[in-house]
Amino acid sequence: MEPGELVTSAPLAARLTVPSGPLFFPVTAYGPDGSVDLDTYRTHVGRGVEAGAAAVFACCGTGEFHALTPEEFEACVRAAVEAADGRVPVVAGAGYGTALAVRYARLAEAAGADGLLAMPPYLVVAGQEGLLRHYREVAAATALPVIVYQRDNAVFTPETVVALARTDGIIGLKDGLGDLDLMQRVISAVRTEAPGDFLYFNGLPTAEQTQLAYRALGVTLYSSAVFCFAPEIALAFHQALRTGDDATVDKLLDGFYRPFVELRAQGRGYAVALVKAGVRLRGLDVGEVRPPLHEPAGDHVKQLAEVIERGHALLEEAK
Repeated sequence: MEPGELVTSAPLAARLTVPSGPLFFPVTAYGPDGSVDLDTYRTHVGRGVEAGAAAVFACCGTGEFHALTPEEFEACVRAAVEAADGRVPVVAGAGYGTALAVRYARLAEAAGADGLLAMPPYLVVAGQEGLLRHYREVAAATALPVIVYQRDNAVFTPETVVALARTDGIIGLKDGLGDLDLMQRVISAVRTEAPGDFLYFNGLPTAEQTQLAYRALGVTLYSSAVFCFAPEIALAFHQALRTGDDATVDKLLDGFYRPFVELRAQGRGYAVALVKAGVRLRGLDVGEVRPPLHEPAGDHVKQLAEVIERGHALLEEAK
């Protein structure tokens, strides 16, 4: 599908099966007084869609879901839907305990979202039975298809993922854990015991860095925070992966992604704060991160600018 072309009425899973570009996780824009800036947010989302995003994942991890009130969340999801304008699907975050996750799911549905990314429950470390019940209740709360996010305190056995795959409304698993042995066993179990079109996503921070390994497991979908501030680089990497252009993949991994990941590791919360700084460096003032996250050090922002410049130079060399 070409950028700007309207999506069909096909279910979300069908739209995501063969992505035309990276999955876009926009940052949430705040004004000088710290309030949500919906106009800037629409601009950010709209530019990402125009640049070639295959889907918009609004108010998720990179979008500071944790920092938004329910009212702000609904307004942002609605703004993302307006900015996408039917060209690509919009998936919204939903999380916290079961009651609040259900509330956020219903707010997302009311705002026009096409699907949900179900975040790990807040704080508690639950057993498999409780996790399964939690996600089933979220899935039953709306007509929206649900992608379950595995990470931190929400890690699933293969048997639990089989049960999730058999649950009406749950269409996929996003992995933010990075245990490839577990992922292989999960994929094998679902393929054997719940065959169908269940989707898998690489959801690790800067997923491009690990996507070669995930692709070997058959996982072709991945989140791209880099797309927020360097869509040209993210698109070139996605295209190189899709076409088997290993030389370009290696060049971007060595010259851009590895330095970016090493810089990201210099501060806690930089998986969001550094991305937001990158968006500002590219000319769109999306404001600062909200507490408890903090802004990157000035020297780190300078290094980020150099990494972005190096990435664009690599694209010029490849022409």
